[in-house]
Amino acid sequence: MFLAIALSVAILLGWQFGIRPLLPQPPAPVITEQVPAKATAAARKAALTAEGAPTAAVTAPREVPRLPIDAPRVQGSISLLGARIDDVVLRDYHETTDPKSPLVHVLQPASAEQPYYVQFGWTSATPGVKLPDNSTTWTASEGALSATHPVTLGWNNGAGLLFSIEISIDENYMFQLRQSVRNDTAAPVSLLPWARIKRDYTPETEGYYVLHEGLIGVLNGRLQETTYGDAKKTGSAHDGVAYNATSTGGWAGFTDKYWLVALVPDQKAASAVNFRHVAVTDGDGYQVDSAATEPQIIAPGTDAASISHLFAGAKVVKLLDHYEEVDSIPYFDKAVDFGWFYFLTKPMFYALDFLNSLLGNFGLAIMALTVIVKALFFPLANKSYRSMNKMKTLAPKIQAMRERLKDQPEKIQAEMMAIYKAEKVNPASGCLPMLVQIPVFFSLYKVIFVTIEMRQAPFFGWIHDLSAIDPTNLFNAFGLIPIDPSSFSPLLHLGVWPIIMGITMFLQQKMNPPPPDPVQAKMFQFMPLVFTFMLARFPAGLVIYWSWNNTLTVLQQWLITKRIPKPVATPAGG
Repeated sequence: MFLAIALSVAILLGWQFGIRPLLPQPPAPVITEQVPAKATAAARKAALTAEGAPTAAVTAPREVPRLPIDAPRVQGSISLLGARIDDVVLRDYHETTDPKSPLVHVLQPASAEQPYYVQFGWTSATPGVKLPDNSTTWTASEGALSATHPVTLGWNNGAGLLFSIEISIDENYMFQLRQSVRNDTAAPVSLLPWARIKRDYTPETEGYYVLHEGLIGVLNGRLQETTYGDAKKTGSAHDGVAYNATSTGGWAGFTDKYWLVALVPDQKAASAVNFRHVAVTDGDGYQVDSAATEPQIIAPGTDAASISHLFAGAKVVKLLDHYEEVDSIPYFDKAVDFGWFYFLTKPMFYALDFLNSLLGNFGLAIMALTVIVKALFFPLANKSYRSMNKMKTLAPKIQAMRERLKDQPEKIQAEMMAIYKAEKVNPASGCLPMLVQIPVFFSLYKVIFVTIEMRQAPFFGWIHDLSAIDPTNLFNAFGLIPIDPSSFSPLLHLGVWPIIMGITMFLQQKMNPPPPDPVQAKMFQFMPLVFTFMLARFPAGLVIYWSWNNTLTVLQQWLITKRIPKPVATPAGG
């Protein structure tokens, strides 16, 4: 049973990580912009009354007036046409391990091949009110947005209403936006502020079952995850809306493997949030929007404002925890897909992060954590190895019994259990260390695979990224032959660390008593080979963990077995 569990987990992860990414992927479509539906049902109704139905797709101009962003960890610009935050570049992250490779772009303009931007605006429940839209050109109060200099965008509708968006950014990735309206008319005006994130293309995802990429949010205290495929399927049947909720507090947006763009409405006011599929030219677009549920009624000579936040950056775990605590954003850390075993996976991350702060290398941190886990479960391993040593001494006796009763399988089982009972041996005890290792292995796999802290984290030698596969390959003589055999088949990639892992697994297997069933024994002989190829396309950090764990297991088992007194041989005829 334990072997079946281990094999099931290995096969599941092996398929997701080793085979599925190599299957053909559809090309990403080239998209142009389409004017969106509004933020909520009430807001959409007001918008249709005031502005008419959404128009046909239009192409955004490439040259537009822009406001530079110059913050410690973010650079880019804001389009003054339409007041869009649509050009965000992360200063700390490159596309590859090459420090000369391009910086990571999180948001891109509507005129780019992959439009991805954030926009803030208003709808009106008062007929005839002229509102800012995609064609509005805003005026900036400053020459650039920085962590020390906020900027206010202003626009006068020429009919007595002054719209303003005050934008500030902290030293990391959090924008604060204050939307305000000054009413200098002779009559009250009813307005609904809204915000939206638009992604006018279907991004290429990693495609793993253990990783969510797509639309995400925590609303009413519950995590909501919607894939792009589900958003399209559900939205097509419900006027584009794939999911909607009214929530006081929470957040919503788009998550990639390492990056997050999320709207954080006023945590004390109710907001209506929608996940949408939006049809765009030659493809599919997606939108996450948020709007106030109650309109702001602005009396003549007064103004009204609403404050919200926007996160656009890297999913650094400690940073998300900081925002969760300081800004009271519920479960903001769940933007990182720690999975069902969150209670185990997140502590695993913090343990690794702490060890990395001491050792200065995540690879060494993985090895140190393995030693700690081994020490914690030493009593269990000690008992297990003693039991396996007894089974080794019983192997000749059991084999003789099997030969004697080879035509009576039921009696063989009964005799075998009687021998185990008489010798006080538990045949399943040898599986306990493996059973304990499964949740540790899976949690470590999640940490290495989903946390940005592990992205491009180097080890030693040829391992420059613990979250990527071992780049060496036996099938091209470790780089001597200038070909990539894995382009012909995923099985034709076998790095040095997977080979080391297979050798350590073989040595560990040799120290264990063979299964009494000959068929099982032959299956076990092939296990090191199977796991060597299966883990060849797993993150190098995980393969290093498994190799080091096997090595410690061999040493631990050898030391424990050496301390066990050898049985005294029984004299012939005694």
